[in-house]
Order: sequence, then C-alpha cells, then structure tokens
Amino acid sequence: MRYVVTGAAGFIGSHLLRTLLDRGHEATGWDSFTDYYDPVLKEQNARGLPVERIDLAEDRLDLDGVDGVFHLAGQPGVRSFGSVFPVYVRQNVLASQRLFEAAVEARARAVLASSSSVYGDAASYPTPEDTAPRPLSPYGITKLAAEHLAQAYRQEYGLDAVTVRYFTIYGPRQRPDMAFARMVAALAESRPFELLGDGTQSRSFTYVEDAVDATIGAMERASSGSTLNVGGGEEVSMLQAIESLGRITGRRLEIVRSPRREGDATRTAADTARIRAEIGWEPRTSVEEGLAAQWRWAADRVAAA
Repeated sequence: MRYVVTGAAGFIGSHLLRTLLDRGHEATGWDSFTDYYDPVLKEQNARGLPVERIDLAEDRLDLDGVDGVFHLAGQPGVRSFGSVFPVYVRQNVLASQRLFEAAVEARARAVLASSSSVYGDAASYPTPEDTAPRPLSPYGITKLAAEHLAQAYRQEYGLDAVTVRYFTIYGPRQRPDMAFARMVAALAESRPFELLGDGTQSRSFTYVEDAVDATIGAMERASSGSTLNVGGGEEVSMLQAIESLGRITGRRLEIVRSPRREGDATRTAADTARIRAEIGWEPRTSVEEGLAAQWRWAADRVAAA
C-alpha cells in the first residue's frame, strides 16, 4: 500500500513510518519541524526516513495515488491557554481541515490521531468512546474539533476516516517534555526530576510499539467512521512509575515538587473493548517492560554524548 504519515519526524510518527517501511509498504512522511521542542531532535528522529518538509496549514497537499494518510501532525501539550492558542488552532484545526480536503479529493482513507485529552476528567473509568467529551484544555478542544471535522467531511463528502484516541504514549524517542522522558533523562544525567502535582495522578500508559500496531490496524481493518481508544492495559500513577523506574535502574530519583499544571486531567483509563472487538488489537507491553526499554535508550544516549 502507499501511505503518507503526517508528523513523521515526531515521536510516534517516526516509529509508525519506520514500521510501515519495514512491513513492505511504500510510505512517505510529511513534517514541518515546528519548534514546540528542539527541531534537532526531530531531525534525529527522521534520519534515514523519507520525510518531506511540508506545512499542512499552507503548503499544497498532494495525495494523488495514496491509499491512506495517517494524520499524526499537530501541536501537542495541555499548556495551551493564553497567547499560544492561535498556534493550536492553526496546527490542529486548520491543518486537519486542509488535509481532509486533500484526502477527499484523492479518495484516500484517513486515520486521525486524537487524544484522551478530549475526555478531560471523564464521567466514568475506564472510559468508553461514547462518553461525553469534556476537554480541560484548549489543546483537547482543538483535538476534538479535528474529530468533528473528520466526521463532517465523512458525512458531507464521503471521507473514509477513522479516529484513534491515544492514551499517553511512551517509549524511546518520547517527546522531551513528557513525564517518562523527563524521568529517565533526570536519572541518566543524575539530576532532580520535577514532579508536577502530588504524584497520585494516573494514566493508561501505552507503549509506542503497541500504539503503532493499533494505528496500522485501524487503517487496515476498522470500519469507516469508527472512533477507537488506544490505551495500555495498566493504569499507573506517577508515584508508581517512579517506583518501577527505581527497580529497573537501581537508582533513586530525586524529586522536586511543583504545582499541577493547568489543563492536566487527574486520571485517564482507557476502555479498549471496542478496539479489541473491531480490529483484534490489545496492548502487549507492560509499563515495567516499556519503561525498561525507554531507560536503556536514554542511558545509551547519555553514554554516547
């Protein structure tokens, strides 16, 4: 199959593009190399991969002859209040709308990467896909807007679209602002870790290889119009993750406590019954196994520096 991956120089996108190529598909990546975090890290992610520099919000988007597009590009991070909000609208809403236009024209299937942030502090846990969304941040609101755009283009123009809602993806090359990435970097570099909040906040942490398998499965097997949770099989608090990392590394993480950040949900827990039934996917990697892999990657980077 011939695929395009947007956001292909990012954490999940680079893993996805590599997996597609390894499985024998013809795949190309698009990325604008934004500066949300150091673009040098994105260039390292993209090394050896066919990634073109394309800005979805303004460049021409040619999907002619493409079977499917994995739309992972976007502005991440729940710290999206205030003056940065127009960036989230541009990168998450306008960019998605233009990509859906191109997908309709090319008759390409689209898999939209959304986020558990659309649920906010959900009404129930584990949270099924039909739960009423209550996003707590402008980031979550723009991701939900992209979902609604996909459904509108499906209804009015026949866009073949599937949405996957990611629950806290982690693993090697994770975005440097995310908690596990900051933890392993702090341990590898023998410096303190800033814990935001009291540490009892919990997540359905999902290993990146499992998330990639789910995303490809959604492209290949999900029904058009489906929305599918992609979440790890374990819900773990930040304090529990710190304990696990201590067991894995044999090192003690020095903690500096800071207030919770605005827009950050207290808990996420994925109900994955729908994705199991629809495409036969389930997470295979425990948090301890995944953290060990992320630790080895971080420690190797520090040793090689």
